[in-house]
Amino acid sequence: MRGKVIKYNKKNLDTDLIIPARHLVSSDPEYLAAHCFEDFDPDFHQKKKEMYISIVVANSNFGSGSSREQAPLAIKAAGIKCVIAPSFARIFFRNAINIGLPIVQLKEIEEINTQDELEIDYEKGIITNITTNKLYRINKMPEFLQELISAEGLINYARNKILKN
Repeated sequence: MRGKVIKYNKKNLDTDLIIPARHLVSSDPEYLAAHCFEDFDPDFHQKKKEMYISIVVANSNFGSGSSREQAPLAIKAAGIKCVIAPSFARIFFRNAINIGLPIVQLKEIEEINTQDELEIDYEKGIITNITTNKLYRINKMPEFLQELISAEGLINYARNKILKN
């Protein structure tokens, strides 16, 4: 997976900043995507479009707060292909995996900047910063998680397994 970065240095960027509670009136991914990060970064969609952003790099405890599945859904529906942070709130981590949004733990986020281009090899456990020519080791994504992500989430993964039998 390859993409450009938008970086948010805020620790504990919670689900209310990812998708404000007033927009939880719908679970439609397109609606949620339109309001992704709007209270935290009102220019998110413009930046994403102008800079061809597809990766969010954030600080520790990303996705803290309530356990709403709409937060990773809004991020994914907004065209983000991966979120990288030193740590994630546990429920956000699980919700992201359940909907097929890859998330990666990386401590060295201070070396990555907005507009850097990254290449992520989940199988080998390597992130390459194409912009700075630096390599970072990450935990290899287990095969079953790669399958779950490839299937676009837990429900599709389970559906595919049932249909094969």
